[in-house]
Amino acid sequence: METVLIVIHLMVVAALVVVVLLQRSEGGALGIGGGGGAGGFLTGRGQASALTRATAILATIFFLTSLGLTILANAKRKPASVFEDAARTPAQTAPAKPGQKPAGTPKAPSLFEQLKRQDNSAGSKPATPASSPPRPPAGGQ
Repeated sequence: METVLIVIHLMVVAALVVVVLLQRSEGGALGIGGGGGAGGFLTGRGQASALTRATAILATIFFLTSLGLTILANAKRKPASVFEDAARTPAQTAPAKPGQKPAGTPKAPSLFEQLKRQDNSAGSKPATPASSPPRPPAGGQ
């Protein structure tokens, strides 16, 4: 539905631009534009009123499709409230003493405990460096 309304809206926009550009300038545009007496495109009273009527009809359709698109966009959006967000967040408790975790937070295992679990689950012992024979001094002796 929304796609159809967008396509109609774009066609109305293109037609409105064309109809407005076809209209004869009434002057007052800092001396530029139409106003020449040597016959222009669609001159005369009948054509001017037809273009004016077409502009009014297309403008009305443009506003209606704009309102329709706005209503469709707002219908899909979930309403949000500041009060609902406040109800979802947990209440603040008194600040903890330095070095002490707040009462509601679960205790995470330390890095040492995590490494110990990995070693136990793999079934291997921690790697110990192998003893190597002493190296000769770098001086060439």
